[in-house]
Amino acid sequence: MKGYLILDFSIKDFGLFKEYIDKIPEFIKNHGGRYVVQGVEPEIMEGDWQPERVVVLEFPSKDVAKEFLADPEAQPLFSIRHNTTESKLILVEGCF
Repeated sequence: MKGYLILDFSIKDFGLFKEYIDKIPEFIKNHGGRYVVQGVEPEIMEGDWQPERVVVLEFPSKDVAKEFLADPEAQPLFSIRHNTTESKLILVEGCF
């Protein structure tokens, strides 16, 4: 079953975050991932969840998504995201 990373984030420093935006797609692709939703402003339909921006990444499986997150070469980019955004990240498994 496919694995989906869902990121809810707000940008604190776009100038520094831009490096992450420019470079992370290569790592996503290298792990067989793809953007399903790419940094869009969501329309709140119900509840009190107030994300500023949302990204949804699809990977071949949850294990591959975890490998992406553990990729040693991507860690400097993840540090950039951690330092330039307020973010929450979850991993879920798809139905198929």
